[in-house]
Amino acid sequence: MIILWLVIGLSVLAHWLYRINQNYYILSFFSRRIRSRDGTPVESIAPMPKGKTIFGNTFDLYGRDHAGVFDHSRERAQQMGTSYIEYAMGTAIYNVIDADSADNVLNHPNLITKGLVYNFLHPFLRTGLLTSTGKKWHARRKMLTPTFHFNILNQFQEIFKTESIKFLRQFEGQDEEIITLHDVIPRFTLNSICETAMGVKLDEMAEKGDRYRENFNQIEESFIRRLRNPLLWGDTLFNLFAAKDYAAALDVVHGFSSEIIAKRRVLLQDELDNRRDTQTADDDVFVPKKRFAMLDTLICAEKDGLIDHIGICEEVDTLMFEGYDTTSIGLIFGLMNMSLHPDKQAICFQEIQDHIDDDLSNLDVNQLSKLKYLEYFMKETMRLFPSVPIMGREAVQEAELANGLIIPKGSQITIHVFDIHRNAKYWDSPDEFRPERFLPENVQNRHTYAYIPFSAGQRNCIGQKYAMQEMKTLMVVLLKKFEILPAIDPKKIVFHTGITLRTQNKIQVKLSRRK
Repeated sequence: MIILWLVIGLSVLAHWLYRINQNYYILSFFSRRIRSRDGTPVESIAPMPKGKTIFGNTFDLYGRDHAGVFDHSRERAQQMGTSYIEYAMGTAIYNVIDADSADNVLNHPNLITKGLVYNFLHPFLRTGLLTSTGKKWHARRKMLTPTFHFNILNQFQEIFKTESIKFLRQFEGQDEEIITLHDVIPRFTLNSICETAMGVKLDEMAEKGDRYRENFNQIEESFIRRLRNPLLWGDTLFNLFAAKDYAAALDVVHGFSSEIIAKRRVLLQDELDNRRDTQTADDDVFVPKKRFAMLDTLICAEKDGLIDHIGICEEVDTLMFEGYDTTSIGLIFGLMNMSLHPDKQAICFQEIQDHIDDDLSNLDVNQLSKLKYLEYFMKETMRLFPSVPIMGREAVQEAELANGLIIPKGSQITIHVFDIHRNAKYWDSPDEFRPERFLPENVQNRHTYAYIPFSAGQRNCIGQKYAMQEMKTLMVVLLKKFEILPAIDPKKIVFHTGITLRTQNKIQVKLSRRK
Protein backbone atom coordinates (compact mmCIF):
# COMPACT_ATOMS: atom_id res chain seq x y z
CA MET A 1 0.00 0.00 0.00
CA ILE A 2 2.83 2.39 0.90
CA ILE A 3 4.53 1.60 -2.40
CA LEU A 4 1.29 2.33 -4.25
CA TRP A 5 0.90 5.71 -2.58
CA LEU A 6 4.56 6.45 -3.26
CA VAL A 7 4.10 5.64 -6.95
CA ILE A 8 0.97 7.82 -7.10
CA GLY A 9 2.78 10.67 -5.32
CA LEU A 10 5.75 10.48 -7.66
CA SER A 11 3.45 10.38 -10.67
CA VAL A 12 1.60 13.49 -9.50
CA LEU A 13 4.90 15.26 -8.79
CA ALA A 14 6.28 14.29 -12.20
CA HIS A 15 3.11 15.54 -13.92
CA TRP A 16 3.24 18.78 -11.96
CA LEU A 17 6.91 19.30 -12.81
CA TYR A 18 6.20 18.53 -16.48
CA ARG A 19 3.50 21.19 -16.62
CA ILE A 20 5.58 23.72 -14.69
CA ASN A 21 8.57 23.05 -16.92
CA GLN A 22 6.57 24.20 -19.94
CA ASN A 23 6.60 27.74 -18.50
CA TYR A 24 9.73 27.55 -16.35
CA TYR A 25 13.13 25.99 -16.97
CA ILE A 26 13.15 24.18 -13.63
CA LEU A 27 16.76 23.00 -13.56
CA SER A 28 17.95 26.50 -14.44
CA PHE A 29 16.63 27.65 -11.06
CA PHE A 30 13.08 28.18 -12.37
CA SER A 31 13.93 30.58 -15.17
CA ARG A 32 10.71 31.89 -16.73
CA ARG A 33 10.71 30.70 -20.35
CA ILE A 34 10.52 33.01 -23.33
CA ARG A 35 7.48 32.14 -25.45
CA SER A 36 6.12 33.07 -28.87
CA ARG A 37 3.10 35.22 -29.63
CA ASP A 38 1.26 32.69 -31.83
CA GLY A 39 2.47 29.43 -30.33
CA THR A 40 5.21 28.91 -32.91
CA PRO A 41 8.03 26.82 -31.42
CA VAL A 42 10.43 29.30 -29.85
CA GLU A 43 13.42 27.33 -31.17
CA SER A 44 12.37 28.16 -34.74
CA ILE A 45 12.74 31.89 -33.93
CA ALA A 46 15.68 31.79 -31.54
CA PRO A 47 17.50 28.51 -30.83
CA MET A 48 18.85 27.53 -27.42
CA PRO A 49 22.40 26.17 -27.07
CA LYS A 50 23.02 23.21 -24.78
CA GLY A 51 24.57 24.17 -21.45
CA LYS A 52 27.71 22.58 -20.00
CA THR A 53 25.76 21.28 -16.96
CA ILE A 54 22.20 20.12 -16.27
CA PHE A 55 21.49 23.60 -14.91
CA GLY A 56 20.97 25.13 -18.34
CA ASN A 57 23.56 27.78 -19.15
CA THR A 58 24.08 28.85 -15.53
CA PHE A 59 27.66 27.67 -15.24
CA ASP A 60 28.81 28.06 -18.85
CA LEU A 61 31.25 30.83 -17.91
CA TYR A 62 32.35 29.39 -14.57
CA GLY A 63 36.06 28.59 -14.49
CA ARG A 64 36.88 30.41 -17.73
CA ASP A 65 39.65 33.00 -17.75
CA HIS A 66 39.23 36.52 -19.13
CA ALA A 67 39.92 35.41 -22.70
CA GLY A 68 37.65 32.39 -22.32
CA VAL A 69 34.71 34.56 -21.26
CA PHE A 70 35.18 36.76 -24.34
CA ASP A 71 35.60 33.77 -26.68
CA HIS A 72 32.49 32.10 -25.30
CA SER A 73 30.20 34.70 -26.86
CA ARG A 74 32.06 34.60 -30.18
CA GLU A 75 31.83 30.79 -30.30
CA ARG A 76 28.12 30.90 -29.49
CA ALA A 77 27.42 33.45 -32.21
CA GLN A 78 29.18 31.29 -34.80
CA GLN A 79 27.51 28.12 -33.52
CA MET A 80 23.99 29.56 -33.52
CA GLY A 81 24.22 31.81 -36.58
CA THR A 82 21.27 33.86 -35.33
CA SER A 83 20.07 35.51 -32.14
CA TYR A 84 19.61 32.87 -29.45
CA ILE A 85 18.24 32.19 -25.97
CA GLU A 86 20.02 31.03 -22.82
CA TYR A 87 18.69 30.23 -19.35
CA ALA A 88 20.91 30.92 -16.37
CA MET A 89 20.45 31.33 -12.62
CA GLY A 90 16.70 31.85 -12.76
CA THR A 91 16.80 34.23 -15.70
CA ALA A 92 16.09 34.00 -19.42
CA ILE A 93 18.73 35.72 -21.58
CA TYR A 94 17.98 36.74 -25.16
CA ASN A 95 21.27 37.18 -27.02
CA VAL A 96 21.01 39.52 -30.01
CA ILE A 97 23.46 39.22 -32.92
CA ASP A 98 21.33 40.63 -35.76
CA ALA A 99 20.49 44.24 -36.63
CA ASP A 100 16.70 43.80 -36.83
CA SER A 101 16.47 42.51 -33.26
CA ALA A 102 18.89 45.20 -32.05
CA ASP A 103 16.69 47.85 -33.68
CA ASN A 104 13.58 46.44 -32.01
CA VAL A 105 15.17 46.16 -28.56
CA LEU A 106 16.93 49.53 -28.52
CA ASN A 107 13.75 51.36 -29.56
CA HIS A 108 11.28 49.36 -27.45
CA PRO A 109 9.50 51.68 -24.98
CA ASN A 110 9.54 48.98 -22.26
CA LEU A 111 13.22 48.09 -22.63
CA ILE A 112 14.96 51.21 -21.35
CA THR A 113 16.35 49.70 -18.14
CA LYS A 114 19.96 48.55 -18.34
CA GLY A 115 20.68 44.86 -17.80
CA LEU A 116 21.86 42.90 -14.77
CA VAL A 117 25.58 43.31 -15.54
CA TYR A 118 25.29 47.07 -15.11
CA ASN A 119 24.41 46.39 -11.47
CA PHE A 120 27.99 45.17 -11.13
CA LEU A 121 29.07 48.77 -11.81
CA HIS A 122 26.90 50.29 -9.08
CA PRO A 123 29.66 50.30 -6.40
CA PHE A 124 31.76 52.37 -8.85
CA LEU A 125 29.26 54.52 -10.78
CA ARG A 126 26.25 54.20 -8.50
CA THR A 127 23.24 55.27 -10.60
CA GLY A 128 24.49 57.94 -12.98
CA LEU A 129 23.46 58.45 -16.59
CA LEU A 130 24.86 55.08 -17.72
CA THR A 131 23.23 52.91 -15.05
CA SER A 132 20.08 54.78 -13.93
CA THR A 133 16.60 54.28 -15.32
CA GLY A 134 13.09 55.69 -15.24
CA LYS A 135 12.47 59.29 -14.17
CA LYS A 136 16.00 59.69 -12.82
CA TRP A 137 17.54 58.76 -16.15
CA HIS A 138 15.17 61.03 -18.09
CA ALA A 139 15.93 63.98 -15.78
CA ARG A 140 19.71 63.50 -15.95
CA ARG A 141 19.66 63.00 -19.72
CA LYS A 142 17.66 66.20 -20.17
CA MET A 143 20.07 68.04 -17.88
CA LEU A 144 23.26 66.89 -19.62
CA THR A 145 22.26 66.80 -23.29
CA PRO A 146 22.77 70.59 -23.83
CA THR A 147 26.36 70.25 -22.58
CA PHE A 148 27.21 68.31 -25.76
CA HIS A 149 25.78 70.95 -28.10
CA PHE A 150 27.87 71.85 -31.15
CA ASN A 151 28.72 75.28 -29.74
CA ILE A 152 30.07 73.70 -26.55
CA LEU A 153 32.10 71.11 -28.47
CA ASN A 154 33.55 73.94 -30.54
CA GLN A 155 34.91 75.48 -27.32
CA PHE A 156 36.63 72.18 -26.45
CA GLN A 157 38.60 72.03 -29.70
CA GLU A 158 41.41 74.23 -28.41
CA ILE A 159 41.83 71.88 -25.43
CA PHE A 160 41.93 68.82 -27.68
CA LYS A 161 44.56 70.50 -29.84
CA THR A 162 46.64 71.61 -26.85
CA GLU A 163 46.52 68.17 -25.22
CA SER A 164 47.45 66.54 -28.54
CA ILE A 165 50.48 68.79 -28.92
CA LYS A 166 51.41 68.06 -25.30
CA PHE A 167 51.08 64.33 -26.06
CA LEU A 168 53.72 64.66 -28.79
CA ARG A 169 56.21 66.44 -26.53
CA GLN A 170 57.12 63.15 -24.84
CA PHE A 171 58.68 62.07 -28.16
CA GLU A 172 60.79 65.21 -28.73
CA GLY A 173 64.29 64.39 -29.91
CA GLN A 174 63.24 60.91 -31.01
CA ASP A 175 63.28 60.06 -34.70
CA GLU A 176 61.97 56.56 -34.08
CA GLU A 177 60.35 55.04 -31.03
CA ILE A 178 58.22 52.03 -30.22
CA ILE A 179 55.39 52.99 -27.86
CA THR A 180 52.95 50.89 -25.87
CA LEU A 181 49.60 52.51 -26.58
CA HIS A 182 47.93 51.22 -23.41
CA ASP A 183 50.49 53.21 -21.39
CA VAL A 184 50.24 56.59 -23.12
CA ILE A 185 46.78 56.96 -24.67
CA PRO A 186 44.66 56.63 -21.48
CA ARG A 187 46.67 59.44 -19.86
CA PHE A 188 45.86 61.68 -22.84
CA THR A 189 42.12 60.91 -22.78
CA LEU A 190 41.89 61.32 -18.98
CA ASN A 191 43.60 64.72 -19.19
CA SER A 192 41.22 65.73 -21.99
CA ILE A 193 37.99 64.71 -20.24
CA CYS A 194 39.05 66.39 -16.99
CA GLU A 195 39.86 69.71 -18.64
CA THR A 196 36.88 69.77 -21.02
CA ALA A 197 34.05 68.19 -19.03
CA MET A 198 35.30 69.00 -15.53
CA GLY A 199 37.09 72.29 -16.16
CA VAL A 200 40.14 71.13 -14.18
CA LYS A 201 43.67 70.66 -15.52
CA LEU A 202 45.49 67.56 -14.33
CA ASP A 203 48.97 69.09 -14.62
CA GLU A 204 49.30 69.25 -10.83
CA MET A 205 47.40 65.99 -10.31
CA ALA A 206 49.22 63.76 -12.80
CA GLU A 207 50.25 61.23 -10.15
CA LYS A 208 46.70 61.03 -8.80
CA GLY A 209 45.43 60.55 -12.35
CA ASP A 210 47.78 57.60 -12.76
CA ARG A 211 46.53 56.10 -9.49
CA TYR A 212 42.96 56.56 -10.69
CA ARG A 213 43.68 54.54 -13.82
CA GLU A 214 45.56 51.84 -11.89
CA ASN A 215 42.73 51.37 -9.41
CA PHE A 216 40.15 51.43 -12.17
CA ASN A 217 41.72 48.15 -13.30
CA GLN A 218 40.93 46.63 -9.89
CA ILE A 219 37.30 47.70 -10.21
CA GLU A 220 37.15 46.08 -13.63
CA GLU A 221 38.49 42.89 -12.07
CA SER A 222 35.51 42.83 -9.69
CA PHE A 223 33.16 43.23 -12.68
CA ILE A 224 34.71 40.21 -14.44
CA ARG A 225 34.71 38.15 -11.24
CA ARG A 226 30.98 38.66 -10.82
CA LEU A 227 30.29 38.02 -14.50
CA ARG A 228 31.99 34.62 -14.36
CA ASN A 229 30.44 33.45 -11.09
CA PRO A 230 26.61 33.41 -11.00
CA LEU A 231 26.69 33.07 -7.21
CA LEU A 232 27.99 36.66 -7.09
CA TRP A 233 25.35 38.11 -9.42
CA GLY A 234 23.28 39.20 -6.44
CA ASP A 235 24.52 42.00 -4.19
CA THR A 236 24.05 40.08 -0.94
CA LEU A 237 26.65 37.36 -1.51
CA PHE A 238 28.99 39.76 -3.29
CA ASN A 239 28.90 42.21 -0.38
CA LEU A 240 29.46 39.39 2.11
CA PHE A 241 32.34 37.60 0.42
CA ALA A 242 33.98 39.79 -2.22
CA ALA A 243 33.24 43.52 -1.91
CA LYS A 244 35.96 44.09 0.70
CA ASP A 245 38.62 43.10 -1.86
CA TYR A 246 37.84 46.21 -3.92
CA ALA A 247 37.00 48.76 -1.22
CA ALA A 248 40.44 50.40 -1.34
CA ALA A 249 40.28 50.82 -5.14
CA LEU A 250 36.82 52.40 -4.87
CA ASP A 251 38.13 54.85 -2.25
CA VAL A 252 40.88 55.97 -4.65
CA VAL A 253 38.67 56.53 -7.71
CA HIS A 254 35.90 58.20 -5.72
CA GLY A 255 38.48 60.33 -3.89
CA PHE A 256 39.92 61.46 -7.23
CA SER A 257 36.55 62.49 -8.65
CA SER A 258 35.60 64.23 -5.39
CA GLU A 259 38.80 66.27 -5.55
CA ILE A 260 37.99 67.24 -9.15
CA ILE A 261 34.53 68.43 -8.06
CA ALA A 262 35.96 70.40 -5.13
CA LYS A 263 38.52 72.12 -7.37
CA ARG A 264 35.87 73.07 -9.92
CA ARG A 265 33.58 74.45 -7.22
CA VAL A 266 36.35 76.82 -6.14
CA LEU A 267 37.18 77.87 -9.72
CA LEU A 268 33.52 78.44 -10.57
CA GLN A 269 32.89 80.41 -7.38
CA ASP A 270 35.90 82.63 -8.12
CA GLU A 271 34.49 83.32 -11.57
CA LEU A 272 31.02 84.10 -10.21
CA ASP A 273 32.48 86.43 -7.56
CA ASN A 274 34.41 88.23 -10.29
CA ARG A 275 31.25 88.45 -12.40
CA ARG A 276 29.33 90.07 -9.52
CA ASP A 277 31.97 92.77 -9.33
CA THR A 278 31.82 93.51 -13.06
CA GLN A 279 28.28 92.53 -14.13
CA THR A 280 25.86 94.75 -15.99
CA ALA A 281 22.09 94.77 -15.56
CA ASP A 282 21.57 92.28 -18.40
CA ASP A 283 24.07 89.69 -17.16
CA ASP A 284 23.08 86.37 -15.61
CA VAL A 285 25.57 85.79 -12.80
CA PHE A 286 25.07 82.02 -12.76
CA VAL A 287 25.90 81.44 -16.44
CA PRO A 288 29.70 81.07 -16.85
CA LYS A 289 31.09 83.25 -19.64
CA LYS A 290 34.50 81.59 -19.86
CA ARG A 291 35.03 78.21 -21.47
CA PHE A 292 32.11 76.03 -20.46
CA ALA A 293 32.64 72.86 -18.41
CA MET A 294 29.93 70.20 -18.20
CA LEU A 295 30.48 70.02 -14.45
CA ASP A 296 29.31 73.65 -14.25
CA THR A 297 25.86 72.51 -15.40
CA LEU A 298 25.65 70.09 -12.49
CA ILE A 299 26.89 72.61 -9.92
CA CYS A 300 24.41 75.23 -11.14
CA ALA A 301 21.62 72.62 -11.13
CA GLU A 302 22.49 71.90 -7.49
CA LYS A 303 21.80 75.54 -6.67
CA ASP A 304 18.35 75.10 -8.24
CA GLY A 305 17.67 71.94 -6.20
CA LEU A 306 17.66 69.68 -9.28
CA ILE A 307 20.54 67.49 -8.10
CA ASP A 308 22.45 66.93 -4.86
CA HIS A 309 26.15 66.38 -4.17
CA ILE A 310 25.85 62.59 -4.44
CA GLY A 311 24.14 63.04 -7.81
CA ILE A 312 27.02 65.23 -9.00
CA CYS A 313 29.48 62.55 -7.90
CA GLU A 314 27.51 59.92 -9.85
CA GLU A 315 27.61 61.89 -13.06
CA VAL A 316 31.24 62.93 -12.71
CA ASP A 317 32.30 59.30 -12.13
CA THR A 318 30.22 58.26 -15.16
CA LEU A 319 31.50 61.02 -17.47
CA MET A 320 35.11 60.42 -16.47
CA PHE A 321 34.86 56.67 -17.01
CA GLU A 322 33.08 56.90 -20.35
CA GLY A 323 35.05 59.91 -21.52
CA TYR A 324 38.49 58.48 -20.87
CA ASP A 325 38.20 54.70 -21.19
CA THR A 326 36.02 54.19 -24.26
CA THR A 327 37.76 56.93 -26.25
CA SER A 328 41.19 55.56 -25.40
CA ILE A 329 40.18 52.18 -26.84
CA GLY A 330 39.11 53.81 -30.10
CA LEU A 331 42.45 55.60 -30.33
CA ILE A 332 44.52 52.52 -29.44
CA PHE A 333 42.94 50.43 -32.18
CA GLY A 334 42.85 53.39 -34.57
CA LEU A 335 46.61 53.85 -34.25
CA MET A 336 47.16 50.12 -34.55
CA ASN A 337 45.17 50.09 -37.79
CA MET A 338 47.16 53.05 -39.10
CA SER A 339 50.31 51.00 -38.59
CA LEU A 340 48.88 47.87 -40.21
CA HIS A 341 47.41 49.58 -43.30
CA PRO A 342 50.02 51.97 -44.75
CA ASP A 343 47.95 52.55 -47.90
CA LYS A 344 45.01 53.79 -45.82
CA GLN A 345 47.36 55.84 -43.65
CA ALA A 346 48.75 57.53 -46.76
CA ILE A 347 45.24 58.56 -47.83
CA CYS A 348 44.53 59.97 -44.37
CA PHE A 349 47.84 61.86 -44.34
CA GLN A 350 47.25 63.41 -47.77
CA GLU A 351 43.76 64.49 -46.74
CA ILE A 352 45.21 66.11 -43.61
CA GLN A 353 47.86 67.89 -45.68
CA ASP A 354 45.16 69.22 -48.00
CA HIS A 355 43.05 70.73 -45.22
CA ILE A 356 45.19 71.37 -42.13
CA ASP A 357 48.09 73.86 -41.97
CA ASP A 358 51.41 72.53 -40.71
CA ASP A 359 51.31 74.91 -37.73
CA LEU A 360 47.81 73.59 -36.87
CA SER A 361 46.48 77.15 -36.71
CA ASN A 362 43.33 76.18 -38.62
CA LEU A 363 42.71 72.90 -36.77
CA ASP A 364 39.16 73.74 -35.78
CA VAL A 365 35.84 71.90 -35.90
CA ASN A 366 35.08 73.19 -39.39
CA GLN A 367 38.35 71.83 -40.84
CA LEU A 368 37.99 68.55 -38.97
CA SER A 369 34.62 68.02 -40.63
CA LYS A 370 36.37 68.06 -44.04
CA LEU A 371 38.51 65.05 -43.12
CA LYS A 372 35.98 62.54 -44.45
CA TYR A 373 38.34 59.63 -45.10
CA LEU A 374 39.83 59.92 -41.61
CA GLU A 375 36.29 59.67 -40.25
CA TYR A 376 35.60 56.58 -42.36
CA PHE A 377 38.87 55.15 -41.05
CA MET A 378 37.84 55.66 -37.41
CA LYS A 379 34.35 54.31 -38.06
CA GLU A 380 35.80 51.15 -39.58
CA THR A 381 38.08 50.85 -36.55
CA MET A 382 35.07 51.07 -34.24
CA ARG A 383 33.22 48.52 -36.34
CA LEU A 384 35.92 45.90 -35.90
CA PHE A 385 36.90 46.96 -32.39
CA PRO A 386 33.87 48.52 -30.63
CA SER A 387 34.82 50.00 -27.26
CA VAL A 388 31.73 48.44 -25.73
CA PRO A 389 31.41 44.94 -27.25
CA ILE A 390 28.15 44.09 -25.46
CA MET A 391 25.18 46.06 -24.14
CA GLY A 392 22.39 44.89 -21.90
CA ARG A 393 18.73 45.55 -21.20
CA GLU A 394 16.32 44.16 -18.62
CA ALA A 395 12.60 43.62 -19.17
CA VAL A 396 11.00 45.29 -16.14
CA GLN A 397 7.67 44.17 -17.55
CA GLU A 398 6.65 41.64 -20.19
CA ALA A 399 7.76 42.82 -23.64
CA GLU A 400 6.73 41.60 -27.08
CA LEU A 401 9.29 41.85 -29.88
CA ALA A 402 8.65 42.28 -33.60
CA ASN A 403 9.87 38.74 -34.33
CA GLY A 404 7.05 37.30 -32.21
CA LEU A 405 9.02 36.53 -29.05
CA ILE A 406 7.45 37.47 -25.75
CA ILE A 407 10.15 38.32 -23.18
CA PRO A 408 9.03 37.67 -19.58
CA LYS A 409 9.43 40.24 -16.84
CA GLY A 410 12.91 40.04 -15.30
CA SER A 411 14.54 38.60 -18.43
CA GLN A 412 17.89 39.88 -19.68
CA ILE A 413 18.69 40.95 -23.24
CA THR A 414 22.34 41.04 -24.33
CA ILE A 415 23.16 42.89 -27.54
CA HIS A 416 26.46 41.57 -28.89
CA VAL A 417 27.79 44.62 -30.72
CA PHE A 418 31.05 42.85 -31.58
CA ASP A 419 29.16 40.11 -33.43
CA ILE A 420 26.63 42.41 -35.13
CA HIS A 421 29.56 44.42 -36.49
CA ARG A 422 31.06 41.24 -37.97
CA ASN A 423 27.83 39.68 -39.19
CA ALA A 424 28.31 38.62 -42.83
CA LYS A 425 24.64 39.40 -43.46
CA TYR A 426 25.51 43.12 -43.38
CA TRP A 427 29.25 43.21 -44.03
CA ASP A 428 31.02 41.70 -47.03
CA SER A 429 34.26 39.98 -45.86
CA PRO A 430 33.54 41.25 -42.34
CA ASP A 431 37.01 40.67 -40.91
CA GLU A 432 38.71 42.85 -43.53
CA PHE A 433 39.59 46.46 -42.71
CA ARG A 434 37.94 48.64 -45.37
CA PRO A 435 37.11 52.28 -44.48
CA GLU A 436 35.35 52.61 -47.85
CA ARG A 437 32.41 50.75 -46.32
CA PHE A 438 31.36 54.11 -44.88
CA LEU A 439 31.25 56.04 -48.14
CA PRO A 440 27.71 57.48 -48.50
CA GLU A 441 26.85 55.19 -51.42
CA ASN A 442 27.86 52.12 -49.37
CA VAL A 443 25.98 53.17 -46.25
CA GLN A 444 22.59 54.02 -47.74
CA ASN A 445 21.38 50.45 -48.26
CA ARG A 446 22.86 48.99 -45.08
CA HIS A 447 20.70 48.35 -42.03
CA THR A 448 21.05 51.33 -39.68
CA TYR A 449 21.53 49.05 -36.67
CA ALA A 450 24.27 46.98 -38.29
CA TYR A 451 26.66 49.63 -36.91
CA ILE A 452 26.07 50.69 -33.31
CA PRO A 453 29.41 51.48 -31.60
CA PHE A 454 27.71 54.26 -29.62
CA SER A 455 24.53 52.27 -29.02
CA ALA A 456 21.36 53.66 -30.63
CA GLY A 457 17.79 54.59 -29.82
CA GLN A 458 16.87 56.78 -26.88
CA ARG A 459 19.79 55.55 -24.74
CA ASN A 460 22.46 56.21 -27.35
CA CYS A 461 25.81 57.59 -26.22
CA ILE A 462 25.47 61.26 -25.37
CA GLY A 463 29.14 61.93 -26.12
CA GLN A 464 29.66 60.31 -29.53
CA LYS A 465 30.45 63.59 -31.33
CA TYR A 466 32.79 64.55 -28.50
CA ALA A 467 34.64 61.23 -28.87
CA MET A 468 35.00 61.48 -32.65
CA GLN A 469 36.24 65.08 -32.40
CA GLU A 470 38.87 64.14 -29.80
CA MET A 471 40.08 61.07 -31.71
CA LYS A 472 40.35 62.89 -35.04
CA THR A 473 42.25 65.77 -33.44
CA LEU A 474 44.95 63.53 -31.97
CA MET A 475 45.21 61.59 -35.23
CA VAL A 476 45.78 64.82 -37.17
CA VAL A 477 48.47 66.14 -34.82
CA LEU A 478 50.26 62.79 -34.69
CA LEU A 479 50.15 62.08 -38.42
CA LYS A 480 51.49 65.55 -39.18
CA LYS A 481 54.72 64.68 -37.40
CA PHE A 482 55.04 60.91 -37.55
CA GLU A 483 54.50 57.95 -39.80
CA ILE A 484 53.00 55.07 -37.83
CA LEU A 485 54.63 51.71 -38.43
CA PRO A 486 53.63 48.22 -37.22
CA ALA A 487 55.14 46.74 -34.07
CA ILE A 488 52.68 43.92 -33.38
CA ASP A 489 51.27 40.93 -35.25
CA PRO A 490 47.46 41.41 -35.21
CA LYS A 491 46.95 37.63 -35.43
CA LYS A 492 48.51 37.30 -31.98
CA ILE A 493 46.07 39.68 -30.31
CA VAL A 494 44.05 37.87 -27.65
CA PHE A 495 40.85 39.64 -26.61
CA HIS A 496 39.52 39.28 -23.12
CA THR A 497 36.38 40.44 -21.44
CA GLY A 498 36.08 43.56 -19.34
CA ILE A 499 33.81 46.53 -18.80
CA THR A 500 35.00 47.54 -22.25
CA LEU A 501 37.03 45.81 -25.00
CA ARG A 502 40.33 44.52 -23.63
CA THR A 503 43.33 42.64 -24.96
CA GLN A 504 45.61 40.26 -23.11
CA ASN A 505 48.68 41.67 -24.89
CA LYS A 506 49.76 45.29 -24.97
CA ILE A 507 49.34 46.92 -28.38
CA GLN A 508 52.41 48.72 -29.69
CA VAL A 509 53.23 50.86 -32.73
CA LYS A 510 56.45 52.39 -34.01
CA LEU A 511 56.59 56.15 -34.56
CA SER A 512 58.93 57.35 -37.32
CA ARG A 513 59.38 61.11 -37.60
CA ARG A 514 58.53 62.52 -41.02
CA LYS A 515 61.40 64.24 -42.83
